[in-house]
Amino acid sequence: MANKKRLRELRSDTIINVTAKKQESELIKALIRVVYHLEDRFAKRITLAHEKQWYLKDIINELRPYFPNTDLHCHFESTYMKPDGGILTIKSREDDILTYPILISEVKNQGTNDLRAKEGLRRQAQGNAIERLGKNLIGFRTALLRESIFPFVCFGYGCDFEETSAILDRISTMAMFGKLNKTYLHNQEDGQFNRGSFYFREDEWSAEEMFDIMKDIAERAVLYYFSKYREEHFTIITD
Repeated sequence: MANKKRLRELRSDTIINVTAKKQESELIKALIRVVYHLEDRFAKRITLAHEKQWYLKDIINELRPYFPNTDLHCHFESTYMKPDGGILTIKSREDDILTYPILISEVKNQGTNDLRAKEGLRRQAQGNAIERLGKNLIGFRTALLRESIFPFVCFGYGCDFEETSAILDRISTMAMFGKLNKTYLHNQEDGQFNRGSFYFREDEWSAEEMFDIMKDIAERAVLYYFSKYREEHFTIITD
């Protein structure tokens, strides 16, 4: 059993490609548990992969066959989007150019006024860290226009996200006016609302809490791809 556990740990290290600094974050701990769960749930039926970033040029190449009459352009081949938890995907047997994301995860912390109050300092204007999420959000939504799901989740915490904070409506706007702390995986209204999932509150999210949410999104995303492309498109070939 100890050897099996060690093999699982080694396997996760090859999939979850993050820096040592991030390895101890609660989000990455949850992500590694998601990998373990999926490997058990879909044993020998999927091959998982993890990328730290998604290059704009690759997204455009994937979108062009689906939107041949739409201008798609980026300025530099080196530009990419890099969510905190990276992009967890499943691979196809044919090794085609498409990326099949099952989980794109972010975590954001914003707000220092609680600490300033303890130090007897005046309140500061609420920060704008959450606005920086917007660029990636637009990019990932566009990348997934070819699908009917948007397996994106962001966990936010800090005093700027307390229940009385007006900042919550900035997040609701990013969520296309969907409810916060609710999972939206499948697009709604014929694909016009590809919302994603936004979990925000004042208290920090634990790895256990994030795991439960991320596992649900990733597992259902795999089943979506099985339904759309057929399971055989992803099944691992064994000798």
